Amino acid sequence: MTYSIFIDGAAGTTGLEIAERLAGRSEFSLIRLDDAQRKDAAHRRGALNSADFVILCLPDAAAVDAVSMIDNDAVRVIDASSAHRVATGWTYGFAELSAAQRAEIAASKRVSNPGCYPTGFLALVAPLVAAGIIPADMRLSLNAVSGYSGGGKELIARFEDDQDIGFRSYGFAMGHKHVPEMQKYSGLSHDPLFAPAVVPVFRGMLVEVPLNFADPIADAALETLLAHYADSKLISVSRGDAGELLLRKSDAATDQMDLQIFASADGRQLRLVASLDNLGKGASGACVQNLNIMAGLDEVAGLRV
Repeated sequence: MTYSIFIDGAAGTTGLEIAERLAGRSEFSLIRLDDAQRKDAAHRRGALNSADFVILCLPDAAAVDAVSMIDNDAVRVIDASSAHRVATGWTYGFAELSAAQRAEIAASKRVSNPGCYPTGFLALVAPLVAAGIIPADMRLSLNAVSGYSGGGKELIARFEDDQDIGFRSYGFAMGHKHVPEMQKYSGLSHDPLFAPAVVPVFRGMLVEVPLNFADPIADAALETLLAHYADSKLISVSRGDAGELLLRKSDAATDQMDLQIFASADGRQLRLVASLDNLGKGASGACVQNLNIMAGLDEVAGLRV
């Protein structure tokens, strides 16, 4: 069976990378609109309602508008924006989050793709909260750094025009739009303190969660994460032993994510680190993974593994 796919926002970075992953796959046929048709409401509405699957790669408000234009109950939607990540009636599209999540995605007509930063945070924290290693009422913080492609066309242009930027920290007003999904799907009682930054590499991301306990928990944390991701083809877990972690400008695109636990000798202080491609497992790769699951196909088909 061939499924028709309409990527609304196909000209953006996420949309282009999704199309690359679907190229040459006989299971899917892309519905394409030229520039004039994309700007014509009738053509766009027709594409949104004629596709088997719609993937939204749009700003939040535009994604909400696109969903409102769909009146064909058979159309299934994957939204890459943050508009529906904690919305009622939408399934959170992080298949590895829990034992039940993959089946929920497979059965859903409305799936919200996770944010790139939350993907790393939740991969590290959610299994440890579920196991009781991190208390649900613990107040966590996370420090994260991303390549500039995650900011869309405007930030890409800024970094490519201003070669003097070495580090850009932001989010000082708190209340970042990624925080609600981090809290909801981690099982935490309190919203985490999020400190994001951008560096002059195109792609790549490190998400770090520091932990400080009175008792040693490093071994239990490692064992829990190893067990949780034992069957994953995309997420690996290891005890960190490197003297440093680097984001390189030459890092290849990937849809995998590596989780590492760095611990003090007594196992009380930990630095949990997720390394991922913000355009891969953090965006386009996750969209294609969810699409594969919803279509009943090999979960990692077309992905860079």
